[in-house]
Amino acid sequence: MLDHVGINCSDLAAARTFYDTVLPVLGYSVVMDGDFGAGYGTDGKPTFWIGTFPGVGPNREVHLAFIAKDPAAVRAFYAAAIGVGAESLHEPRLWPEYHPGYYGAFVRDPDGNNVEAVVHNAGPDA
Repeated sequence: MLDHVGINCSDLAAARTFYDTVLPVLGYSVVMDGDFGAGYGTDGKPTFWIGTFPGVGPNREVHLAFIAKDPAAVRAFYAAAIGVGAESLHEPRLWPEYHPGYYGAFVRDPDGNNVEAVVHNAGPDA
């Protein structure tokens, strides 16, 4: 069901210190790292993300990414969400900056959270 979860941190350095210390105890490590934050997981797959962006306030959105079976399901998710009035954050597309075959769409739910549908093995013509 869930592909990954991300939280936005008001102090990324403090969050890194915390999660870099506690998650290895549970067998998780940083598997992706960059200016955007860090992704933790196992076997090279990040499933928990921390990050920040300019203007983060006291009520920070949560990011939830749901697994889709194929690009058509991502498009159907997006259409359904827009159909019930969700705000579009990003229309369905390939995201090669994440990795080849990453196809996702992002919307904002009624409580302001960033909700995504994603498939990881989309072809170049998705």
